[in-house]
Amino acid sequence: MHADNERAVKALNDLIETTLDSVHGYRHAAEGASNPELKSMFRDRANQREELGRRLQADVRNLGGEPEDDQSLLGRIHNKFAELRGELMGRDDSGVIAEVERGEDVIKARFEEAAKDASFPETLRQRISAEYATIKADHDAVSSLKHRHS
Repeated sequence: MHADNERAVKALNDLIETTLDSVHGYRHAAEGASNPELKSMFRDRANQREELGRRLQADVRNLGGEPEDDQSLLGRIHNKFAELRGELMGRDDSGVIAEVERGEDVIKARFEEAAKDASFPETLRQRISAEYATIKADHDAVSSLKHRHS
């Protein structure tokens, strides 16, 4: 595999792990929310992020690499911590939304950085930029939701 492709595959695999962290976080949020509209929104976002993960995995394969298929170690640790904290302190919709916003901060930053990465082929960088725009809009919506529920 060409060195540029290796770098792009590594960066894409990092995005895949972060995206899978987001899928898991949204699913956990859907389980923890009491408001049916929030549950539905979080399930929809989990499905959208799962589809994003599949697209990124296809991009890795197209570059000749082996795509990640699990979330990051840090994401798994964070999810366990959030789960434990919810069990110990109880869950309310405000807390669930705050946790979702923290996850959105992470994925937004990772995609923003990747959108600027010159090692990606131009067409892939443009697509990542488009994905970033969607993720940023999701982040902003969750942030607004958090401020309405605080």
